[in-house]
Amino acid sequence: MNKSKILYAEDDETIAFLIQDSLENYYEIQHCSNGKSAFEAFNTKDFDICLLDIMMPEMNGFDLAQKIRDKNAEIPIIFTSAKALKEDRIKGLKIGADDYLVKPFSIEELILKIEIFLKRSKKTESFPQKYKVGKYNFDPKNYTLNDTQNTITLTQRESDLLLYFIRHKNTVLKRQDILKAIWGDDDYFMGRSLDVFISRLRKVFADENTVAIENIHGIGFRFSEEI
Repeated sequence: MNKSKILYAEDDETIAFLIQDSLENYYEIQHCSNGKSAFEAFNTKDFDICLLDIMMPEMNGFDLAQKIRDKNAEIPIIFTSAKALKEDRIKGLKIGADDYLVKPFSIEELILKIEIFLKRSKKTESFPQKYKVGKYNFDPKNYTLNDTQNTITLTQRESDLLLYFIRHKNTVLKRQDILKAIWGDDDYFMGRSLDVFISRLRKVFADENTVAIENIHGIGFRFSEEI
């Protein structure tokens, strides 16, 4: 069975050695010690997921993630960084990252995060359906929204969240249920992450009067669509 391929960008050689040594029995890992070489590797090889440090020479992780997102909107990106400020986490998510692990973290937690994204990628491959959402045709397999003139490519998180909303349309959804279904956890930071991704989806449907994601005070959200 072919191993999933990970692009791992980390300039601290000690940390990189420990992470790579722990993961290489399960995955095929290409380690790069700076952002520039990581982006060059991304352009020459297919990867299934990216693990990116932020503070790196030549190109920092935020800029690297933006360049990766500009070329591929679907590949999962996880930041692994010592930068623990809330503002850094939110910035990473707004760029298009799917998750953010603050150092130090356990190998078990990292593997769990990796497996969650890889399994979701495989699940989306089995979705035969396409969904009509406002003027768009939503294709979960390819993470796209299409109308007669444009194609919008979503990230995996955005696609997962939209699919969850569609499957629970016109139902009041508790925040903790959404977080556990999409993130696997419902802690404070994941709650902030949910708000960021809902904000992104609202921007996508800003011109669609028939589609709404309502805040239900003290409870959660309701995705509704008028036909």
